[in-house]
Amino acid sequence: MASPPSSRSNSPPPQDLWSSILDSVSSSRAIPSKNVILLGEPQSGKSTLTQHLLQRKDNSDANGKDADFALGYDWADVRDEGDEDTLARLSVYTVPSSAPAHLSLLPHFLPPKPSITNSLVMIVLDWTKPWSFVDELETWMEWVNNWVKGDGARDLEVAREEGRERLQAHLQHYTEPANPGDSTAAPVATSSLTSTLLLPLGPGTMTSNSAGLPIVVVCTKADQIDGTEDTVGLGMVKGKGGEWEERTDGIMQVLRTICLKYGAALFYTTTQPTVLSVLRSYVLHFLFMAPFVQPGEPAIPHKNPFPFNARPNTLDRDRIVVPAGWDSWGKIGVLRDGFDAQRWGEAWDKDLEEGVVGGGGGAREMYRVLVGGDEGPKRPPLPTLITTEPDQAFLSKHYEALQKDPNRDPRAQFRPDPATTQAAGTGVVGPMGSSSFSLPSVEKAMMDMDGDDVSAKLARMAGASRNRAQMASALTNPPSSGLGQTPMPPPLSRSNTSGGSQNEHQVLQNFFQSLLNTRRDSTPAGGAPGTNTAPAPAPGDTSGSSS
Repeated sequence: MASPPSSRSNSPPPQDLWSSILDSVSSSRAIPSKNVILLGEPQSGKSTLTQHLLQRKDNSDANGKDADFALGYDWADVRDEGDEDTLARLSVYTVPSSAPAHLSLLPHFLPPKPSITNSLVMIVLDWTKPWSFVDELETWMEWVNNWVKGDGARDLEVAREEGRERLQAHLQHYTEPANPGDSTAAPVATSSLTSTLLLPLGPGTMTSNSAGLPIVVVCTKADQIDGTEDTVGLGMVKGKGGEWEERTDGIMQVLRTICLKYGAALFYTTTQPTVLSVLRSYVLHFLFMAPFVQPGEPAIPHKNPFPFNARPNTLDRDRIVVPAGWDSWGKIGVLRDGFDAQRWGEAWDKDLEEGVVGGGGGAREMYRVLVGGDEGPKRPPLPTLITTEPDQAFLSKHYEALQKDPNRDPRAQFRPDPATTQAAGTGVVGPMGSSSFSLPSVEKAMMDMDGDDVSAKLARMAGASRNRAQMASALTNPPSSGLGQTPMPPPLSRSNTSGGSQNEHQVLQNFFQSLLNTRRDSTPAGGAPGTNTAPAPAPGDTSGSSS
């Protein structure tokens, strides 16, 4: 008897069943992924914006330097206010500069076809270099136009058309919130695209964004506008007064006109967390705008999970907020009279179409006139070149003047005064001038000291001074007993030196010779202490003899 067929043979394998269940669950509960393409020149503040968009801490290395890559990438999950559910996954691609080598990498990592509907472009401008705003904007906008074109495939063209319709509907449905903190105004500002009566876009609005790509222009370091530090690059932002306000307002009008052509938003930011939080809120709101609905299909109500309730602000220069869909030529002209938005729009198109640089009435030329030709901090002028005169020419010029007037000779102050020298020469051992020690007799007397060292010479001179003092004391108070007394030579008498035959040189020679004789005769070799020694005769005295 044959066994009945098993029911398991007709059922699919268990792994296929689980795969289908997992696929259905993942597709129904998939987390939406959004991309932010961050474009800006070096040192423009891109890293600060990335940290606040992803709500990360400082990502610099241990040395305090940011990592320098050809293409930066980071991501983070965006959670709700209660930090319970993950609402989206945000990826940030950072292009370090406008160099072709850097820009050529992005299409390989972020192809335009699957990325147009889920991407936002953020262009970063540096307020310390306002003279470069138009040049950088033209460079980045031209790259965006080339990127969205891709390879020109049909499906990519359809995606561009849908994106353009979606952005246009978003601009038409924008409604300004009633109050910054009024939560009831959020559904009005983020209404679903269900209304059939829509006003057409104003003049100059969204005339250049062919793919409808959401764009946000961010001018960083806006707190430098009112600064007076030398770190501010442009002279126009250092001053105060009417001209200063007129030029900064003119720059804002130009930026708003360009943003209006692309349906873009404009923000001025600083490093204040509150200002950057407003920017992050708007970026998420702009990324999750209502999807495109084909004509004839029923509209599906859409509620933006990230409502934006901040009101536009064009008065506070350090926190400008101009959402996409709010601005117009009329509002731009109200800021300051005399601004022609239509002329600026035509000049912008002329630059992009014809490649006009520095001439032909393009936007770049008009912008240079607006900012006054200032292009960064001026270098200090070089000092005047000093040419030195040759030494021989300088000396020959003053030689004749010095020869005619000896008193101008600078060497005269180092020569001894004859009057001082003559006055110092009076007396036997009285005050002597500095020239007395340079006499030949003094040098000869010093050379007669048998080449002893300096310390011995000083000791003998000190002993001679003591001998003279003892001799003077003995002549004044003669001792009662001759024992233990050392006879000293009598002092030089005035009569021996006052004669006209002896001059100053002879007096000094006799004086030093007496010192030498006193040293030789006062302590005879082998003499016992306590014996009397006859005094040495004075120089020139032949009557005395030793006993």
